Amino acid sequence: MVFQAEDRTRSKKHHADVAIQMALQGQWEQAVDLNRSILESFPADVDACNRLGKALTELGRFADARDSYMKAIEIDPLNLIARKNLSRLATLGKTAPKKKSKKAANRKLSPEMFIEETGKTIITELAQPDMDIANQLTAGDLIELVRDKKGNLSPRTMAGERFGDVESRLAQRLVKLMDGGNKYVAAISSLREDGVKLFIRETLQDSSQVGKLSFPATVTESVRPYTKSRLVRTDEDDSSAPDDSDEAADPAADSDDEDSSDTSEGTLAARSRGRLPGADGDDENDD
Repeated sequence: MVFQAEDRTRSKKHHADVAIQMALQGQWEQAVDLNRSILESFPADVDACNRLGKALTELGRFADARDSYMKAIEIDPLNLIARKNLSRLATLGKTAPKKKSKKAANRKLSPEMFIEETGKTIITELAQPDMDIANQLTAGDLIELVRDKKGNLSPRTMAGERFGDVESRLAQRLVKLMDGGNKYVAAISSLREDGVKLFIRETLQDSSQVGKLSFPATVTESVRPYTKSRLVRTDEDDSSAPDDSDEAADPAADSDDEDSSDTSEGTLAARSRGRLPGADGDDENDD
């Protein structure tokens, strides 16, 4: 009996993994069949209900998808995935005529392309999103970045439907780089009730753009050129552990001369340990 239970568990996990891969590849008909097969053997599998609802939604079968999500809620009344998707289905019902054109061109960005890479990828909040159109999309859906006559950079579905704008400063930078020969790919990163996040990756850097990062670090992410001596001393205290009261009692601790010398020595020490913001030495903290 124990072995039979283990075999059933392994079989369930295997089929679930296959169903997830089918979804990632956009094989929705096959995903429907497989998830229904899983539910025949495991009627209380909430995840299978949600996957089935997702596949049915992608096929435009909204009534069946709603039934699947309702079943998930019957099994688990607090299931947020099912509740969120039922809410989306209510919105999709108002834009159903657009569904056919969208589904004819639905494509996914391959999972490995979502790996973040400093300077080459970014996740950005979409400005002025049209949620009626955005709610027809799902995480991973490929989109096109199209520049209009005003210089705005707008994400569009593969069927050509515009559903917002890339933030203006980022758009201006990308437009210049695209004019210089760079190429980019974009996809839906995540959806909320009132917002959309895009994932953008540089796929080609033109020779004329060598040395230019598509997505440079923000000011808060960069290393500050000046570090207060007290902050550096705090880092040093980790190893030497002097009495904090000594520093607090020193009225000259914040003088310009001491700030300069302490900062220089402390900075070198901190850099050697990788403790300054932006330094490649966070492993020590992780340990």
